[in-house]
Amino acid sequence: MPLSPSVILHVLSLTALSVAPSLAQAQTPNTFKYVGLSGVSAQQLFLGTLNKVYIVDKTENNNATVNGHPAWATEYDLTTNEFRTMDVLSNSFCAGGTVLGNGTWLNVGGNQAITYNGVAMPNTQQTGQSPYKDWDGGKAIRLIDPCDDESCEWVDNPAMYMTSRRWYPTLETLEDGSAMIMGGCEWGGYVNYADNQNNPTVEYFPSKGTPFTLNFLLKTMPVNLFPLVWLLPSGNMLVQAEFQAEIFDYKNNIEYPIADIPDCVRVYPASAGTAVFPMTPENNWTATIIFCGGTFLEADQWTTTWAINTYPANQSCVKITPDVDLNWYHEDPLDTGRSMGNFINLPDGRLFYVNGAHLGTAGYGPEDWTIGQSYADQPVYQSWYFDPKAAAGSKWSKAAVSPIPRMYHSVASLLPDGSVIVSGSNPNADCDKELNTTYTYFTQYQVEIFYPDYWGKTKPNPTGMPTQLTYGGDPFDIHLTLADLDNSAININKTRAVIIRTGFSTHTMNMGQRHVELDTSFTTQDDGGAILHVAQVEPNPAILVPGPALFFIVVNGVPSNASWVTIGDGIIGQQTIKPRSVLPRSQISAQLMAQYGGYTGRSSYAVDTSASAKRVSVDPVYTVQVVVGAIIGIISLCLFNL
Repeated sequence: MPLSPSVILHVLSLTALSVAPSLAQAQTPNTFKYVGLSGVSAQQLFLGTLNKVYIVDKTENNNATVNGHPAWATEYDLTTNEFRTMDVLSNSFCAGGTVLGNGTWLNVGGNQAITYNGVAMPNTQQTGQSPYKDWDGGKAIRLIDPCDDESCEWVDNPAMYMTSRRWYPTLETLEDGSAMIMGGCEWGGYVNYADNQNNPTVEYFPSKGTPFTLNFLLKTMPVNLFPLVWLLPSGNMLVQAEFQAEIFDYKNNIEYPIADIPDCVRVYPASAGTAVFPMTPENNWTATIIFCGGTFLEADQWTTTWAINTYPANQSCVKITPDVDLNWYHEDPLDTGRSMGNFINLPDGRLFYVNGAHLGTAGYGPEDWTIGQSYADQPVYQSWYFDPKAAAGSKWSKAAVSPIPRMYHSVASLLPDGSVIVSGSNPNADCDKELNTTYTYFTQYQVEIFYPDYWGKTKPNPTGMPTQLTYGGDPFDIHLTLADLDNSAININKTRAVIIRTGFSTHTMNMGQRHVELDTSFTTQDDGGAILHVAQVEPNPAILVPGPALFFIVVNGVPSNASWVTIGDGIIGQQTIKPRSVLPRSQISAQLMAQYGGYTGRSSYAVDTSASAKRVSVDPVYTVQVVVGAIIGIISLCLFNL
């Protein structure tokens, strides 16, 4: 019968002695830790370098100031936990964002210039008047090239603005490193009203011509703000809003409706948590998208004439794999209904689910039924792990409880050390000092770090970490010591090379977030270390688009510190595509076989562990001697029955 390296190493592991782990890392696993203040409320957030996080708020009266007016953007230093205020010209309220193939980040859209308490300034005062000196941000395109030396600033130049207004637009980076900008509305409101404010169009940055109408955005009124959009490995898009969904062939502007999503509305302001499962060699880099939580309301119920914040959120979870099967399937449900939950892809393949509320939806307003101004109530403090590979009925497990309510306008993102930054929450028109201090849900400036349960375990420190990856091409080597493998050489069989695009976090979604595992093989060494042979990115930029990302080596579920890698050519434009990487066959050293199983021979076993491997090949000159009991007998039986 065929013998895989996994079988060999699993059997060998049965005879391995337990080895005590190295000293635990400083932080307590499975806990939140308050680390600092964000300076402005974190309505939008993204990781810009290994050490800098960028935070963008709506225009409001934050205490932090810049150039003589309240700031609504900061750069947060992960080493010092201090912030630097940054100047943004226009009102970035509910903007969308993504990163381009050249590493430039976009922040797109927004709302009118305002004064205190979120009141719009007169039409004649939309170009930088007091008190905030903000400009109308409805057509804004803001850009930044992140830096570590505090020299970078936001570029917010009206000469670069869009031709139409977009509040709540969605952005998705494409195969050439450009960005699609989809939907939004012109002037705002709880949902998208049809009275001349819907913007049912798509455009690109850099521009590829006049915006064009997407019929889907006409059919899904009034709940299609921040439409849920994913580029699929096929090169098509999955688009979801209201109860509807479609496959969008954006290259030919053809829309293919598919079955409605079950159970409830998932898009803003129902605000389900959404993410793509890890795309791996095992699943042939197929995209499966999960949706958890949301709100069941029909189109005519999305009004503010009733107490929305008393209405329970939904607890169902559904998934779809659009390139393979256009049917929806249920996943294990949440423990309780939740709106505004946020999924974060962890390097070990699980999803972290955090933030949100049990009652109501996203949004705020002046109605007499609100909690302060919040359209939601009963924060959900418990965070969870979701394991896509676990058996049905056991995919959820408890993580940690945060003491801070993270409601509307909260964010989260994976960090380079494998922890998760969490911040934000401001279901109010302005920060608290301008509002009634008896409100239940205040503006939150606290920054928390969540340390997953792999904290405190042996953290690998591999060498040879890359800074650039190509689409296809020659594989590269990562070197791991026995200590990196948690003092068990067999753990090379549980070692993965993982890329994560952390995305642009806002409104419970991380636009562009992806987890992609690269194909690997290995060579074990006599000293217990190993070389991990790693393929380049699959030669299909629709699986993983160009631009910056984090590269982890994950050993038995524990991630290394990430390196910062550029995927592709570092440009906006056609990427270089090379033939798919060809990995060397895996080699298990004779000494390792002897150490854990008694094998003696003239060479090592050559086994193919790549995704395309069909069977193990053993050179006929090898000699296997069964010198220890039944375990090596099993190995020998497997070897000689190939």
